[in-house]
Amino acid sequence: MVVSSMRECLKIDKRGVIRLLQITDPHLFSNPEDKLLGVDTLASFKEVIQQIKKQIIRAGDSFDLILATGDLIQDHQIQGYEHFAKITKALNLPIFWLEGNHDSPTEMNEILSAYSHVMPHKHILVGEHWQILMLNTHVAGQAYGELTESQLNWLESKLAEYPEHFSLIVQHHNILPTNSAWLDQHSLKNAKELEKVLSKFDKVRAIIHGHIHQQVDAHWQGIPIFATPSTCIQFKPNCDEFTLDILPQGWREFYLYENGELETVVKRLNSNEFLPNLEAKGY
Repeated sequence: MVVSSMRECLKIDKRGVIRLLQITDPHLFSNPEDKLLGVDTLASFKEVIQQIKKQIIRAGDSFDLILATGDLIQDHQIQGYEHFAKITKALNLPIFWLEGNHDSPTEMNEILSAYSHVMPHKHILVGEHWQILMLNTHVAGQAYGELTESQLNWLESKLAEYPEHFSLIVQHHNILPTNSAWLDQHSLKNAKELEKVLSKFDKVRAIIHGHIHQQVDAHWQGIPIFATPSTCIQFKPNCDEFTLDILPQGWREFYLYENGELETVVKRLNSNEFLPNLEAKGY
């Protein structure tokens, strides 16, 4: 696999099936002993990475890259980004990241850029047939997400520049409602503007995101949408009030084919070692 940089774009030469990992919402603290609603987020993140590493060793075949879809930290302290970068280095894979509502974008970029395996690029050309477009939905001081006009223009320009490529759109915030009133107020606010852009192009194969701490496999405007479990706490679906779930921490794998087809599977830890405080009413 050959990697070459082109300004804001990174090109990864790859033949055959493209294999991606998505990890999301680790909510790491600066203090390794701190917990989020009873869950040691650093320990659960380490366990997820360790299980992925074991899977790679067993299979004798690795992935091509990792997509980290936001909320890497919880307490707005930069040490959390250090923890993230150091732990993921064990996988020996390039990581592409984007901002979540809990992240601090300036510090995030500054700290993560110091690690050679953590890549700043938001446009990734993978092989001859696919492109990955990483969108920033972060709104300073807010839990909800929004795409700026410049982000929408950038997205449209890249889709127009590579019309022959199949496209994977990546962002932090959800578009579809979760049927949970407390959570749905924190979704992407201008999904209609995103729809206007995407409706002009016929090779957008999926949108993937984090933020909602639960698995979703659905469709929006004819486009598959995939949400992925958090590596820490899980939100229980279909609950109007804040409710945690007992499902284990997880990650998602994607397999992109040269004909534009896509397969995906969610995997989770095999135990309930990291159970949250189910009495919690928010965070």
